[in-house]
Amino acid sequence: MSFLLPKLTSKKEVDQAIKSTAEKVLVLRFGRDEDPVCLQLDDILSKTSSDLSKMAAIYLVDVDQTPVYTQYFDISYIPSTIFFFNGQHMKVDYGSPDHTKFVGSFKTKQDFLDLIEVIYRGAMRGKLIVQSPIDPKNIPKYDLLYQDI
Repeated sequence: MSFLLPKLTSKKEVDQAIKSTAEKVLVLRFGRDEDPVCLQLDDILSKTSSDLSKMAAIYLVDVDQTPVYTQYFDISYIPSTIFFFNGQHMKVDYGSPDHTKFVGSFKTKQDFLDLIEVIYRGAMRGKLIVQSPIDPKNIPKYDLLYQDI
């Protein structure tokens, strides 16, 4: 069963989600609704949202409607997924140079579930960076050269 995920369509709505999501991992998927990789990721996010409802709040953010955040998080590939906990940006070491976001789609629902659990547990212990539990071969590789989305 999949749920329609809520969309944030302005900087103000994103700010509000960051400020008001407490004791849960805030998942922000930056992308475009019609992008095929975004659709693949959205499918995984929506199928896991009920399982994660006690641990995470998941929102879709359109890169074209939130240019301030697109620039701030240096989003040059979509989809890019960013995590917060109690207003703090949570970083994840994926074994790549960029710890600020997950770029691309997760290979499996389980990869995403495991990642949220690790972020949640780490955040509850006061950590701001956690080690990714995802098998490195399941993490998409991108050159960190600037791409204009």
